[in-house]
Amino acid sequence: MEAYLKGIKGISGFMNAVAAICLTFIMLLTTLDVILRTLKTPIVGTYELVGFMGGLIIGLAIPMTSWARAHIYVDFVIQKLPPGNQKVANIFTRLVVIAFFIIASVNLFKHGFYLYSTREVSPTLQLPFYPVIFGIGLACVVECLVLIGDIMKIAGGKYE
Repeated sequence: MEAYLKGIKGISGFMNAVAAICLTFIMLLTTLDVILRTLKTPIVGTYELVGFMGGLIIGLAIPMTSWARAHIYVDFVIQKLPPGNQKVANIFTRLVVIAFFIIASVNLFKHGFYLYSTREVSPTLQLPFYPVIFGIGLACVVECLVLIGDIMKIAGGKYE
């Protein structure tokens, strides 16, 4: 169990680092574009790049955010339950969320393959859409693995 949890934390951390690099890129690109616009020479495709990177930032940050439990977590109902029932409720909610992310990842991969087969590209820079879609789909798969780790921690009594 410890090796699994350590591996998933490492993968989530790597994806979070990539999201942080994308965020830094967006900040630098936007700042440079604003400066260059005042000189009448904007950067072509800034809007497209910000959109691509924004999708990656959100998708790739989900697993680590979930791992660190840094998201909004409303558990006032679960805390009113007896400890045994809290465990069951926590496991049940994780299973529901796993089902959601499985459905999301399957549909993202289907859409990614569709965009790959049609060679769909962005209008200005002619960048393909499918790598971003696949990246977000992969993040959904990793999120499922994080949630399985949560279930393992809950069942093992190591979930705080």
